[in-house]
Amino acid sequence: MSDKNILITGGSGLLGRELTDALLALGHTVSHLSRSPGKNPHVKTFIWDVAKGQIDPHCIDGVDTIIHLAGAGIADKRWTDERKREIVESRTMSIALIYALMQEKAHRVHTVISASGINYYGGNRGNELLTENSQPGQDFIGNCCIAWEKAVDEGKQFDIRILKFRTGVVLTTKGGALPQLAMPVKLAVGSPLGSGEQWVPWIHHRDAIDMYLTGLNNEQLSGVYNMVAPHPVTNKELTIAVAKQLHRPLWAPNVPAFLIKLLFGEMASLVLGSTKASAQKIEDAGFNFKYPDVASALKEIYG
Repeated sequence: MSDKNILITGGSGLLGRELTDALLALGHTVSHLSRSPGKNPHVKTFIWDVAKGQIDPHCIDGVDTIIHLAGAGIADKRWTDERKREIVESRTMSIALIYALMQEKAHRVHTVISASGINYYGGNRGNELLTENSQPGQDFIGNCCIAWEKAVDEGKQFDIRILKFRTGVVLTTKGGALPQLAMPVKLAVGSPLGSGEQWVPWIHHRDAIDMYLTGLNNEQLSGVYNMVAPHPVTNKELTIAVAKQLHRPLWAPNVPAFLIKLLFGEMASLVLGSTKASAQKIEDAGFNFKYPDVASALKEIYG
């Protein structure tokens, strides 16, 4: 595997930081596109402002691979109309800005690997097993992922390889959903949310990083893949597994759905929605999960 020159958007985010470290350890050159100067001395940071349509034209100099992870956090703030626009545009206008630059000047980019969301399938699909060919959802977050993937696919005009990972709930103690789920469990007031029967499409953070590395090295991979572990669990099963790993009792009753909707509004679909996504396609492509089941994943995380 030859060393690559990789430009990452969203490099300071949860997966971005870990992926950057993994790529540097493998000897690749990594640079970031960011709104502010970076703190990692091994990474050159180019400045951009997506909302203003500003980008440093030198960011693609010598770059052969772009990894697009940028996007406003979907669960960081309540979904006002303004926030919804920000969530979509931070994902779509950002990659469009790079493609506009690629049209203007000579470049060596041959691969774009982009995050997408497992929420592509929408908030509530019950027990349906969702493959990459399943129909998208019609709710806000489903439409957001459709727009996101469409914006990434605009890169086909350059005749380059495009790979998209529909990312599930990444399990890590450093952020995301797990610390929020574990906090009440640690305080012995943890409980399933709503019915608890909704499916959670999860993946261990190291498997997520490995999948990006596989996507980088395997030129045969293109199109779209679900970035989820092969053994999905329900919200109730995940809560019980976390409690077991943390040696805490679960005696609190389920948090009623109406209360979650009252607190979070439309965003409640993120925890009450059911997404049972299949990992079959990436496994068929030869990917081996280090943490295929939630017990082994949590043991590594909390062990």
